[in-house]
Amino acid sequence: MKLSWKRALRPAAALAGVLALVLLPATTAAAAEQSAPRSAAASSSGWNDFSCKPSAAHPRAVVLVHGTGGNSVDNWLGLAPYLVNRGYCVFSLDYGRLDGVPFFHGLGPIEDSAGELSAYVDRVLTATGTDEVDIVGHSQGGMMPRYYLKFLGGADNVHTFVGIAPSNHGTTLLGLTRLLDLFPGLEDAIDGSAPALTQQVAGSDFLQHLNDGGDTVPGVEYTVIATRYDQVVTPYRTQFLEGPNVRNILVQDRCPVDISEHLTVALVDRVTFHETVNALDPAHATPANCFS
Repeated sequence: MKLSWKRALRPAAALAGVLALVLLPATTAAAAEQSAPRSAAASSSGWNDFSCKPSAAHPRAVVLVHGTGGNSVDNWLGLAPYLVNRGYCVFSLDYGRLDGVPFFHGLGPIEDSAGELSAYVDRVLTATGTDEVDIVGHSQGGMMPRYYLKFLGGADNVHTFVGIAPSNHGTTLLGLTRLLDLFPGLEDAIDGSAPALTQQVAGSDFLQHLNDGGDTVPGVEYTVIATRYDQVVTPYRTQFLEGPNVRNILVQDRCPVDISEHLTVALVDRVTFHETVNALDPAHATPANCFS
């Protein structure tokens, strides 16, 4: 029985849809309608307040870096207020924007996004009058700053880097990315419209370049927070880094009944929030558990 071309291409179309949608971890359907009010609320609550000056207790500003398809507001509606309420100066940026695509960012070339992060960190350093910042990122935002640290001189400006469900060594999307090899031209088509998607596929040229010579750079403290129920960056253990200055944390080691997945681990998970603060202020760290 012959397989029609229409039926044969269904897996390719499915993969394109998965790459375009599953890797959009932070933005909801209501983002377009609510982004402006949320931005105003964030600013009025002390988040993205460029008059904020770090305190002696928390001497560095925290820069939040959203994931693929996220933005500077929606990705951080849980963690940003959590940090502000604990006395941190908190900032977040939009990066990787494509022309004609509002609200859904982090889609452009990751190298260019790292350059945008570099410029934003410089702006925060100037505003706060400090020499270093801490960076906390989710998904692509937990991986992309490593390019800034490794190739753009960012290690001189960053003390601590926390990656939440980061795509450090790429993703197999539960095996679906193998379809890219079966349909010639599909990868190029996706790469031409949203290059950050294919750059995060396990084995990509970008990730080989990023990880060549080691995962970390001297002078930066790294923490990775992962969940075993991550359905986007798979296998989840590929999120972990190797290096003398690395702490790899599995949420379920702190709370076995925590069922957070790729989205909720950054949006609402209190174990993640607790461990993020532990990484930012290790001198006052306390054990994270199911009651965090």
